[in-house]
Amino acid sequence: MTVTLERPQQLATPLVEVRDLKHVYGGGRGRPGLVVLDDVDLTLNPGEIVGLLGRSGSGKSTLLRSIAGLITPTAGSVTVRDVPGDDAAHGVAMVFQSFALFPWLTVQKNVELGLEAQGVPADARRQRSLAAIDLIGLDGFENAYPKELSGGMRQRVGLARALVVQPSILLMDEPFSALDVLTAETLRTDLLDLWSEGRMPIRSILLVTHNIEEAVLMCDRILVFSSNPGRVIAEIKVDLPQPRKRLDPAFRALVDDIYARMTAKPSGAPAREGLFPGTGLGMALPHISTNTLAGMMETVAGAPGAKNELSALARELQLEVDELLPIAETLQLMRFAEVVGRDIRLTPAGKRYADADVDQRKQIFAQHVIAYVPLAAHIRRVLDDRASHQAPASRFRDELEDFMSETYAEETMDAIITWGRYAEIFAYHEDDDRFSLDNPA
Repeated sequence: MTVTLERPQQLATPLVEVRDLKHVYGGGRGRPGLVVLDDVDLTLNPGEIVGLLGRSGSGKSTLLRSIAGLITPTAGSVTVRDVPGDDAAHGVAMVFQSFALFPWLTVQKNVELGLEAQGVPADARRQRSLAAIDLIGLDGFENAYPKELSGGMRQRVGLARALVVQPSILLMDEPFSALDVLTAETLRTDLLDLWSEGRMPIRSILLVTHNIEEAVLMCDRILVFSSNPGRVIAEIKVDLPQPRKRLDPAFRALVDDIYARMTAKPSGAPAREGLFPGTGLGMALPHISTNTLAGMMETVAGAPGAKNELSALARELQLEVDELLPIAETLQLMRFAEVVGRDIRLTPAGKRYADADVDQRKQIFAQHVIAYVPLAAHIRRVLDDRASHQAPASRFRDELEDFMSETYAEETMDAIITWGRYAEIFAYHEDDDRFSLDNPA
């Protein structure tokens, strides 16, 4: 892995070039590591906002941290080119999802931190920090402490801290995801205004998000990432003029197109007759509550024709893409729904479940969990075969860790426990981490 810093001869030269990037977490002791990024290429040009769009776990933040120099990837190259005349040492500043402010420092002192690290004299630090605070709309709060600020104001402090070092490149890691909807919208609008008016020192922005509408609202180009491992599966140019309107038919069409791309099966993937793609004992499962699954089926069942566009569902339920897609895919896994292009449609079994009473729903769910979730069927089979009808959960957890990381194994076990309890196909005893048939269906 090589990281180089260069000064371009002209502004047409890309500010960032990433080639063949790969990053692997963990591994060793006979176990393969988790490949988070694989064969990733990226170019960031002057004067553009580029979005990295994908679900959680697709390696977007890892890529951003690689560009920032915070981590060293396993393989590949990262070239960051500074712009002549920039004062920043590396031309890069970063805004994080969490506000990452020091609670014992005032707004002004938090903003000055980067300048202090660069050895900027006190008078110059004060002048530049006050200018940055004024720029992002917090004039008057210089002496306030983070506990006195709202979430949106704290994120503005984080933005001012990034801008005050006068970077050529601004890296933003889901900067609006911790904010409420209205605050996030206001901050996005203010940032776009500053960008379009040329009031910020930065030349380009690289934005990590899992919000499709946010990406379309803000970005000139969008790189769509797959998961496990993270790869760029699509590059989309956004030609819509700013300011963009969510209800514009062209805006909605682009959002729907991105949903369809993110739910499409990978090209060249082998067909597996009778199986949801990727199933098997080692399939990682998202921990989604049965109430959430039931609520989604009820929502889709209430739509005309018992189908719904994923983008419309996301707006109606206020779900982001990495919240909505795992729900839709879990319903598809259990044969309660089908995801076709940009639509989700209930199967006959899904319609029966939506119309059933409480007891009937449990029976239908139990049948589908046993039939279509291999790990659930495996646990039940082991319990049935043992005279004691008991088995330690660690036995199944260890089996999972032969296929996936410890984190994914834990989430998969949590999902199986929740679904198995609801379906009454087995019981789980947390005190001694044990499955049993004490309360069989």
